[in-house]
Amino acid sequence: MNAARTRFSDLIDQRAGSRIFDRGFRKAATEAEIAGRPDEVDVLGDVVRRERIYRRTLGAADAIAVLLALPATILLTQTHVGWIALVAVPLVILAAKLQGLYDRDELVIFKSTLAELPHLLQVSAIMTVALDFIHGATGGHGRSYGLFFSLILCVGTTVVMLLARGSARNIARRTAPEERCLIIGDSASSADLGRKINELRGVSLLGSVSIEDVADLDADLRDLVHSLGAQRLVVAPSNRTPDNQTLDLVRHAKATGARVSIFPTIMAAVGGSVVFDDFSGYTLLGVPRFGLSRSSAALKRTFDFVGAMTGLILLSPLMIAIAVLIKLGTRGPIIFRQVRVGRDGGRFPMLKFRSMVDGAEGMKASLLAQNEAEHGLFKIAQDPRITPVGRWLRRTRLDELPQLVNVLCGEMSLVGPRPLVLEEDERVVGLDRRRLHLTPGMTGPWQVLGPMRVPLAEMAKLDYLYIANWSLWQDIEILLKTAILIFAREGL
Repeated sequence: MNAARTRFSDLIDQRAGSRIFDRGFRKAATEAEIAGRPDEVDVLGDVVRRERIYRRTLGAADAIAVLLALPATILLTQTHVGWIALVAVPLVILAAKLQGLYDRDELVIFKSTLAELPHLLQVSAIMTVALDFIHGATGGHGRSYGLFFSLILCVGTTVVMLLARGSARNIARRTAPEERCLIIGDSASSADLGRKINELRGVSLLGSVSIEDVADLDADLRDLVHSLGAQRLVVAPSNRTPDNQTLDLVRHAKATGARVSIFPTIMAAVGGSVVFDDFSGYTLLGVPRFGLSRSSAALKRTFDFVGAMTGLILLSPLMIAIAVLIKLGTRGPIIFRQVRVGRDGGRFPMLKFRSMVDGAEGMKASLLAQNEAEHGLFKIAQDPRITPVGRWLRRTRLDELPQLVNVLCGEMSLVGPRPLVLEEDERVVGLDRRRLHLTPGMTGPWQVLGPMRVPLAEMAKLDYLYIANWSLWQDIEILLKTAILIFAREGL
């Protein structure tokens, strides 16, 4: 064990320039020595404790969600349920277990609740149908509760479960031990991946080590993991890594007792919407076609039209009030029109409530020295051209409400690639221009991550992956994330 630690320290000292966050390794080793812990930290004990906390808090959240949603539905619909209500909680917990909703967190680093929305809807539907069946088979004489009751119960349970699970994960994250990750991969993939992992809450990145260095350690990998207290090994092989070497590494990693994640480089190009095709002991990855089929395009357009029309009707009083405030605040038009590049390279006037002084576009050249966004984008956090009303509109994203008209006209979508101005679009070349295959959106994967932190090239990659892996659930998830960030005022 001491030999393993010594050899690992030598590796860090010899290749300090190629390591990311190598200070995290030294900090972990120093803290272990100060605390007087033994050479082998009980890695598996912390892992089991954290996973138990997550499972129990999620189970409690599901039970509480049913206990809130079912009585509320009964009161709202004036439906008599009777003793059958007692089986609702175990039904939901059983359905969630069968959907893998209590085991998923141990497999992933990023524990997203919104990603579970389709599964939660299925769980709620299973519970609703089961309750209706039991009612008809026992005391209901074949009668159902009714469509209104079933619909309210299903949707209500889904929404409450979503909120309860989000709160439960926040509680578990504060209660459970922090997950300590160690990346094993080449320096290029480790650097990019490490920066992303380091941004996650509840996760501590110890550092990275190359596959070649770990391969030399062989059986000492177990000693290395326990000495550093690593709880998850993230294997990130490069295209040059032999398959047998990666396979041996994964086997050794699993034998340490730590959780193992693999980042295959091909997934950066095809995204997560692949289908595993198993046959005769071989596994193929089925990659979805690029772009939308005619039926998917029709579904997306219908969703956009209904959403934009509903938004315009419900928000029309607010939009009228904003128009009055702008007119009273400064001279100039209420609506600002800016030419953007749309689907297939076409151009259209994107509408926004005017948030800057009249003639702000002509002042842009004089402010280039203050530009805070790199790689071809232009943005200034404290832009002097913004009016007092405009600053509030931008912080709340209300300046973008007129884009609902663009969506209604088919020039924009609720969710899609970012609509670029002409000079930004000129910087997108090659295969990245396939991002123009879809109609640009009011929001998208770029906005959820924060455009100030995403260079133009990475934004084009996000748009490409969004198109390649499109689903209606993904659009709903992005809309919900956007709403959460707006209400949290985290400045998209």
